[in-house]
Amino acid sequence: MNRIERMRQRMHEERIDAYIVIRPENGRYLSGFTGGEATLYITSEKALLLTDFRYIAQAKAQSPDFEIIDAGQDHFASLAEIGEHVQQVGFEGDYVTYVDHGKLQAALSQAELLSLPNLIGYLRSVKDDSELKLIREAVKIADLAFADVLKTIKIGQTEEEIGLNLDFSMRHAGASGGSFDFIVASGVRSALPHGTASSKIVQSGEFLTMDFGAIYQGYCSDITRTVFLGEPEDKQREVYEIVLAAQRAGIEAVAPGRTGKEVDAVARKLIEETGYGEYFGHGLGHSVGLAIHEGPNLNKREDRVLEPGMVVTVEPGIYIPDWGGVRIEDMVLVTENGCEVLTQAPKDFIIIK
Repeated sequence: MNRIERMRQRMHEERIDAYIVIRPENGRYLSGFTGGEATLYITSEKALLLTDFRYIAQAKAQSPDFEIIDAGQDHFASLAEIGEHVQQVGFEGDYVTYVDHGKLQAALSQAELLSLPNLIGYLRSVKDDSELKLIREAVKIADLAFADVLKTIKIGQTEEEIGLNLDFSMRHAGASGGSFDFIVASGVRSALPHGTASSKIVQSGEFLTMDFGAIYQGYCSDITRTVFLGEPEDKQREVYEIVLAAQRAGIEAVAPGRTGKEVDAVARKLIEETGYGEYFGHGLGHSVGLAIHEGPNLNKREDRVLEPGMVVTVEPGIYIPDWGGVRIEDMVLVTENGCEVLTQAPKDFIIIK
């Protein structure tokens, strides 16, 4: 069953006549179109891609299963004629703006608009073989970048320099760009879970946390490694080893049939039992694909059950204000019998002197 057929099956389950797609990664998933402007309109019989003159030729080449329509600059106006016989129309309620919702309602005044934001996200959560091939390559590129940057890190560099080296290495290896704004945080800044690279100089006696990822043919990777510069103290070694143990326990817990909150609880319990529970404030992980953050998640609230083909991160951390922090992250593929760790970069305590 192809993606459009699976989409129509979901639409039938939700009892809707049509679904409108404007989120770029959802559009790409269903149609293969990578251009900058597109609206998909899908019914039980139609699969339309609305774009403008600039992208017509590209859309015809990339989306052979869709009828391509030159809708000019106002795609919603074109829907007024296309959707005149539909009654229940779903849309991406987590992405459509208030203004666009008003335009949709005006264009489809005879229809009831229903916010169904997770309809395509549900389909995208289980990756097919073609997607997994691209994800593996994106992970490989990030692994290579980490190996490259380890050779260049030295005391006296700025965090921004390290981030640029990571970006250059990934692009040189085939990435089209980074999958998010890289986190490069050293010293007390390593206690900031989202401490993007700054002009701070990396110094001896500090943790250096690097959270980065590559985009390869649209698919993302996500890796975090924390290294140490100089000679670590006992507490610094202790915190690192606790996070590493929690991360390994979390990976071991990833398996089909388990919920995101069950996996999260395994790693979280280990950190809590060592007395650092208050310093682990985020979820254990998230899914990755065409977007860097997809569902399901690994956190305290996630009830969705893991299935073979899902790709998730496992990334526990300990963040102590005014002291520093450690996070370790791998990407993991859920398999029929457990999981496969995709990330291959070393994660034992690395000390740079």
